Amino acid sequence: MLSPDFVILTAVGYVGLLFLLAYLSDARAKSGNAGFLSSPVVYTLSISVYCTSWTFYGAVGTAARNGLEFAAIYMGPTLVFVGWWFLLRKLIRIAHSQHITSIADFLSSRFGKSSRLAVLVTLIAVVSITPYIALQLKAITTSIQTVSVAKGDGTDHLATLDEVTLALGVAIGMAVFTILFGTRNVDAREQHPGVVAAIAFEAVVKLLALVAVGVFVVFGVSGGISDIYARAVEAGVRIHENEPFGSRWVAVMFLSACAVICLPRQFQITVVENSNEDHLRTAAWAFPSYMLVMSVFTMPIALYGLSTMPAGSNPDMFVLTLPMVTGHDALALFVFIGGFSSATSMIIVASIALSIMVSNHIVVPLALRAVPLGEESGERNIARLLLRSRRISIAGMLLLGFLYFWLTQDSDALAPIGLISFAGVAQILPAMLAALYWRRATMKGALAGISVGFIVWAWTLFLPSFASFSPTMAELVADGPWGVGVLRPEALFGMADMDPLVHSVFWSVLANVSTLLCVSVATSQNALERIQASLFVDVFRRSASFQPRIIRGSASTSELFFVAERVLGWGRARALFDSAGVPHRQAAPQHGVSADFIARLERELAGSIGSASAHILLTKAVAGDTISLEEMMQIADETQQAIEYSHALELKSQELHSTAQQLKEANALLQDLHRQKDDFLSQVSHELRTPMTSIRSFAEILMVPEDLTLEQRVRFIGTIHNESVRLTRLLDEILDLSALEHGERGWENVPVDAEEVLDQAIAVCEALAKKRFVLIESGTRAGSCFVLADTGRLSQVFINIIANAISHNDSEKPVVHVVSRFMADSYVVEISDNGPGIPPQYHNKIFEKFVRAEPDTMSDSQGLGLGLNISHKIIDKLNGRLELTRGALPGACFRIVLPVCQEAGPTAIAEKV
Repeated sequence: MLSPDFVILTAVGYVGLLFLLAYLSDARAKSGNAGFLSSPVVYTLSISVYCTSWTFYGAVGTAARNGLEFAAIYMGPTLVFVGWWFLLRKLIRIAHSQHITSIADFLSSRFGKSSRLAVLVTLIAVVSITPYIALQLKAITTSIQTVSVAKGDGTDHLATLDEVTLALGVAIGMAVFTILFGTRNVDAREQHPGVVAAIAFEAVVKLLALVAVGVFVVFGVSGGISDIYARAVEAGVRIHENEPFGSRWVAVMFLSACAVICLPRQFQITVVENSNEDHLRTAAWAFPSYMLVMSVFTMPIALYGLSTMPAGSNPDMFVLTLPMVTGHDALALFVFIGGFSSATSMIIVASIALSIMVSNHIVVPLALRAVPLGEESGERNIARLLLRSRRISIAGMLLLGFLYFWLTQDSDALAPIGLISFAGVAQILPAMLAALYWRRATMKGALAGISVGFIVWAWTLFLPSFASFSPTMAELVADGPWGVGVLRPEALFGMADMDPLVHSVFWSVLANVSTLLCVSVATSQNALERIQASLFVDVFRRSASFQPRIIRGSASTSELFFVAERVLGWGRARALFDSAGVPHRQAAPQHGVSADFIARLERELAGSIGSASAHILLTKAVAGDTISLEEMMQIADETQQAIEYSHALELKSQELHSTAQQLKEANALLQDLHRQKDDFLSQVSHELRTPMTSIRSFAEILMVPEDLTLEQRVRFIGTIHNESVRLTRLLDEILDLSALEHGERGWENVPVDAEEVLDQAIAVCEALAKKRFVLIESGTRAGSCFVLADTGRLSQVFINIIANAISHNDSEKPVVHVVSRFMADSYVVEISDNGPGIPPQYHNKIFEKFVRAEPDTMSDSQGLGLGLNISHKIIDKLNGRLELTRGALPGACFRIVLPVCQEAGPTAIAEKV
């Protein structure tokens, strides 16, 4: 039978297996045969440390309480790895080049190697991760109690333990295991293949366990997904659904995206433990796929548990209780180990990352300031100090997690605890983004922004989590401090209708970003900040081997070797000095060293104690000054000015070349316009001279009337009249063209019935058609259709095209065919004739000025060749098209396409009726 004691023994055996796996992996890596351990698959699986007991147990509980909200926890990291992989790539590149040891070291190094900023980020990480560690303890404790209640008979040792005692035992056990497991290497930057291999193995275990219980629920005890949903409906299951992609969804996705970047354990695995930047390519698709598989059975398990388990059952434990109540003890044990893996992997990596931050940025700087560098008393070996401080830090972290668990033990849900931690570490994101992409961001801005955001988070979300334990805190949350309602933690400044999580995220991030921006703009960077900003922001533009000489001065090899030995140990210090060709203290105790070697030594020390501590240590050891020296400032400024001047010259050259090209194109355009002007004036002069010559000739004849008969006078006067009409028409076309090309007043497009305008145009052209013996026939018509147009201008187009069809049709039985129709929200009119048509050589230029394909010999058809050009411009201003096409008749066919006025049409029709 599956007894509680047997479950605990199995967990202990599993821990032993992990330790053996880590030991063998480390041994294999040290032998130079890492093989599969350094593959992208292991790297991707290790990133799944993101999936803790919250996702293993709590996702089902969240689905049971809040529906699909659990998916937002997976969507945030997916967006980062799929859409923001370039940010992760930049983080990894910087970490490799700067020997970054933690997220606190990253921000400290970027902002002038500031110890204050490193300490602040470390403290924030400790406070923010404490609820998360408590969550893992709660998950392990709850799962053990679930087994005890279901399978215990009261004789097992665990049956006599209460929840707090059991959690304390688990915390002590995890502290001992993590100390043995994660503090065997003093070099934090050194790769930890053993840790990574064990975490990757646990990732496989928890994935297989969750998939196994999912398959069991869907296909083992039920008839599939449809059967589960049918049972839920029959049982009257009602799941509260938070609005998809509403404010809470956005907040949870934002926090999960921040967490996968800013959580110390995620930074440790994704950035610090990365051995090959190219592994990120695989992780960009493999890690989201892993989370998809983890989440695929979440909702079916939640629905089946709600519909079959007794009322009051803990939804967070459905993954474990469903196999137990059906008698599948082996599967239940496997699920317990999967949940145990989820919790232990998080505790191991988080504790290691936090212990590195505490030792590097708090303990070592205090020790360096308290004890003179050359003093042999106290901590002679910094490496020993690092190991001790990290082990104590791990124990302290587990103790804090236990205390938080004890104070908030009445909470029955895992998810809210995790979101509290996520919101806390999210305060690091604005400074991180500024470090990567904003060169002007200052240390004071980052320090102020993180501080203000953290205070707002603690006030609005962290402190209210103690309300169930403390009546004083409950009163504070309800009424505000001293009864000031506008300062109530969950209703700050009167925003009482927001979800508490959304409320906290909104105010904390807003305060954080605003403070970061304002303080950075108001303050200036020191020299070291400017250099580090350039190294971070422009990391892809610089050689990987380039490092500035930050520390200058004189130091003997014996002094430097003494410092290196204290941190790195004698063997590694000697190897470093030998590889650089620098004699160590036994060979040449007073031999000077270059600034290049000091910079390299600083990077190596940073891999063990962080950049800020390494900078402090070497600054004390070297008898010189730091980058703030005027000499180094002058060199840096002159170099920067030279780079900027060269860049400015290059931009100026490009601008001049672009300007010259534009001038060349403009000159060509002006020459073309000049030729067009000459051609236009020549053509107009020619066209106007012809009717004016006729008018003048006949007028001179009429001036001598005695030789003319009455019939001749009438004929000559008629000719003068016709030529005057023709001259007027030519002038009207010229004025029309000028108005269209240069703009005209009084043109307003309004809804008009295009069919009415077409009918009026046909009626106007009837007289000309009868004169030329042309039949105008109407084909299929669209019916009433409204378009945005000017009635006069649209009528001008229709009349011009119909008149052209009449005038240029000299067939035996001339016909002009007019049809209209709707086509894809457009009104289409086609006007065709059975004349000779337009020769092919004119098809591409028929709408240009002065183009007449076949000028008619009759005086009333002669013109400047501007009619089609004017019509084309009018249709363009109506947002339509005028084109030459093939129609129903063999001659020319012109198609007019205008957009239908959908909104104005019904109103206009109603007014018309």
